[in-house]
Amino acid sequence: MNLYSKKQQWKIALLIFALLLVGVSLFVSNTIVAKVGERERERARQWGDAVKKKIELVRLTNRTFTQLRDQEREKMALWIDATKEVSQATPLNQIPNYDFPLKIINGNKDIPVILLDNKKQVSGYINLDFDTTTLRTQHTKISAKELVSVFEDSLLFLAETWQEKNPSFTVEVYEGLFMTYCYSDSKGITRLEAERDSLIHAFNVDLINNEGLVPVILIDNKTTEIIGTNIDEYTITKFNVDEYIAQLEVQNKPIIIDFKNGNSNTLYFDDSPELKQLHYFPYIQFLVIGLFVIIGYLIFSTFRKAEQNKVWAGMAKETAHQLGTPLSSLMAWVQLLESKGVDSMVTVEMQKDVDRLEKVTDRFSKIGSGTKLEDTDISATVRNVMNYLRPRISDKVDVTITTNDELSALHNASLIEWVVENIVKNAVDAMEGEGQLNVNVQGTPEWVHINIKDNGKGISSGQMKTIFEPGFSTKKRGWGLGLSLVKRIVKEYHKGNVFVLESQQNSGTTFRISLPSNIL
Repeated sequence: MNLYSKKQQWKIALLIFALLLVGVSLFVSNTIVAKVGERERERARQWGDAVKKKIELVRLTNRTFTQLRDQEREKMALWIDATKEVSQATPLNQIPNYDFPLKIINGNKDIPVILLDNKKQVSGYINLDFDTTTLRTQHTKISAKELVSVFEDSLLFLAETWQEKNPSFTVEVYEGLFMTYCYSDSKGITRLEAERDSLIHAFNVDLINNEGLVPVILIDNKTTEIIGTNIDEYTITKFNVDEYIAQLEVQNKPIIIDFKNGNSNTLYFDDSPELKQLHYFPYIQFLVIGLFVIIGYLIFSTFRKAEQNKVWAGMAKETAHQLGTPLSSLMAWVQLLESKGVDSMVTVEMQKDVDRLEKVTDRFSKIGSGTKLEDTDISATVRNVMNYLRPRISDKVDVTITTNDELSALHNASLIEWVVENIVKNAVDAMEGEGQLNVNVQGTPEWVHINIKDNGKGISSGQMKTIFEPGFSTKKRGWGLGLSLVKRIVKEYHKGNVFVLESQQNSGTTFRISLPSNIL
């Protein structure tokens, strides 16, 4: 029968289909991952362009601020000259014209100035954002004199701070009298700087808090300093930054941001966590599907096995029942023939066949119901079945039996005889009725082994794992149930094992039946 070979073909076809399905799924998944990765690289390039524009804007703004400060310094110098001219004494016979210098002096509405004398005392100030009234809200319990002192101290501190940022002007108003003019940026420049710093801060905050942006590091190629990054400071430190950058460089090709003025930055970036997870998604998907398939297979296999057991048990019970009626009739006929004085040789042989049929019926009845195992000598069981089979085997088969006494094993003698009989008959068929058959029983502390060896045509490697499957047979009229029944009896009823110990083409085969031993 080709039942099992067709089953194998179906298995191979389904396996090929599953592999094709896996291949197509992996191709689609990898295509999606590649597209997502390209989109992330495009986002990184866009971010690099944004950084480039931001840096260019900052540099342009800084140049603008420098120009504005230079202009304000010129205005301050002009304002000081006008102040100096107004403050200087003129001869009595000349009428001074202060219209132009006063116009310059009064034109300063936004540059804050603090005037200090030789003793570093405050002589005057203009365009300040606070006065004693402002300080009164902070110092409610001090006197007016103390409040003025606090105000002057604040002006002195402020003047010193301004001098660190903008160089002061010192002029000689009168001989021996020098005045120092300390000034700060105008309100307009201060406001513009605040807005610039706010934009830069907002950009950096967006960079750090933007979870959708891929991990990036922007490096200045001249100073090798980190200009910007959205990677956690605990992940990247000054000790591992080079190693981390090397890893990113392997992961994705860096993007060079060239400012066309000798300055350039390099943008290193990694795949986003989502993209990394997406790489493993197909394998996780297949793992989950595989688990469901395995669980489903185990469940259906259990149901199928239970159903097969019911079928086996039902067939065995029905077979025993069907054999029971003709067997009783045959026993009666044998007794009738004996009473009529028929040749004793005929009745004796007929009685042997009746006994044999009775044993077969007993075997089927035991398969169809609970099997009772007894702790008896396994060697005696093997000798009994071989003694029965010897006269029924071709004379051209040389049978050798080697057993050891007192090899005790928990077994059912009738069923084990059936197992040995099935394997022996298959061995005789493999030798085509001519050859050597060796049956050997040996024991170990854990097992009792029954080895049945023939010198027939052997079993091919492709058939080695399928010979115990239902439907497998090398005979044209075979049903392929003999060795399947053998395996069921040994494994399920006796908790043992049966397998091909060795086999070679045209040299023979050795079957081994292993049963748990009771030897201590």
